[in-house]
Amino acid sequence: MLVLSRKVGQSIVIGDGIEITVVELRGDQVRLGIHAPREVPVNRKEVLERCCVEPLSQSGEAAPPSDSAHSSSIEPTADKGAAVLAAVA
Repeated sequence: MLVLSRKVGQSIVIGDGIEITVVELRGDQVRLGIHAPREVPVNRKEVLERCCVEPLSQSGEAAPPSDSAHSSSIEPTADKGAAVLAAVA
């Protein structure tokens, strides 16, 4: 795992199309802004884990994720393609 130190307003870039910026510090939380192509899914890890651990349906396949599990994963901003995630530091 690569560990980086960033200050508010500083960014890291992943590949050609993903930029993560430290937007704000609030106590023990860090707010991150993420610029990524729309086709790149951006989710909090705990949301993905909750969605993928749902009980199996009767057919033996994983049940589809509920909309409520994804509705709070990102907070869109006015900037096209940007999102802000709150992460516990």
